[in-house]
Amino acid sequence: MTSPHFKQLRQAYGFDDVAIVPGDVTINPDQTDVSLTIGNIKLDIPILASAMDGVTDVNMAIAMSKNGGLAVLNLEGVQTRYEDPDKVLDQIASCPQSEVTALLQKLYQEPIREDLVQERVRQIKAAGAVCAVSVAPANTKRLAPVVEKAGADILVVASTVTSARHISKSERGLIFEELCASLSIPVVVGNCVSYSACLSLVKTGVAAVLIGVGPGAACTSRSVLGIGVPQITATIDCAAARDTYFEETGRYVPIITDGGFHRGGEISKAVAAGADGVMLGSIFAQAKGAPGRGYHWGMANPHPALPRGTRIKVGTTGTLEQILYGPSSLTNGTQNLVGALKNTMGLCGAANIGEMHKAEMVIAPSIITEGKVWQFAQGQVK
Repeated sequence: MTSPHFKQLRQAYGFDDVAIVPGDVTINPDQTDVSLTIGNIKLDIPILASAMDGVTDVNMAIAMSKNGGLAVLNLEGVQTRYEDPDKVLDQIASCPQSEVTALLQKLYQEPIREDLVQERVRQIKAAGAVCAVSVAPANTKRLAPVVEKAGADILVVASTVTSARHISKSERGLIFEELCASLSIPVVVGNCVSYSACLSLVKTGVAAVLIGVGPGAACTSRSVLGIGVPQITATIDCAAARDTYFEETGRYVPIITDGGFHRGGEISKAVAAGADGVMLGSIFAQAKGAPGRGYHWGMANPHPALPRGTRIKVGTTGTLEQILYGPSSLTNGTQNLVGALKNTMGLCGAANIGEMHKAEMVIAPSIITEGKVWQFAQGQVK
């Protein structure tokens, strides 16, 4: 008796399932180029801080820009709902865990103020920093002209899952081709995890695509909704879409792996899998001066009917400069992220991000645990 075939499943891999094979030629790490270009904006490092209230505020956006990266300010969070967001952030950080979701649901009911949207953009630009801001698709038509007029450099349109085609009751929804054509600033869109979805998005004229559904430390979409693809497989599939589009048109649209990072080695793995850049949340929430005060929460956490996120305590481990460039005071790979990436690229003989895409990778589920019994016993590996 033969069994019928309905769905064929394939294996998918996350960061802990794979390893990078060193190259036959090595390069001095200080000779590697890790820059990332989004539209007309060139960043010295391919690292973005996520658009979450516990990660990015005006000060973090300025600091990240001065350190060569980019922090994306969420225009639907407390920064644009309250004149003094610090008081609200103090309230969130001091709330008992059992009550925090209800508190967030209440706090995020306050309407978004367009005057505060303009003010936050102007504060970032006044410091000479690159300004990237994020909105959900539902608010894009309303807020995109506001942020462009205020002087923002990059607009990010992001939700848990974003597609080039969306069916709704609206007579005319958000059309990315029209959005990109109407704005003078680059548009970054996310999130997606498949070849076909990414290919559809890059064809709309966007400047970059965010990759990842539900991998974030504070996100619970995978458990609540059951959706998502582990980040290595998602990155490989979407990188293939980027390359297909480039071969067909000559236009290169970078992909940015978003979420699920805990250590520097995972950034290297994402780049080896095909990412042009990465977006981090919980790692930067641990920086001194981060708006979350040692806490981190997902932006779907305040949803009035189906919260998908949880506030987590990440603590404070060091300055933003330490996290990015060292000197590292920790041995767990959460500091000197740029140094780690440059060293890995050097060991793989990759002079730039494009060459790092060619690095060999292997399936290696024991890569984190092999030979580390004493570190596990002493709690040094988590």
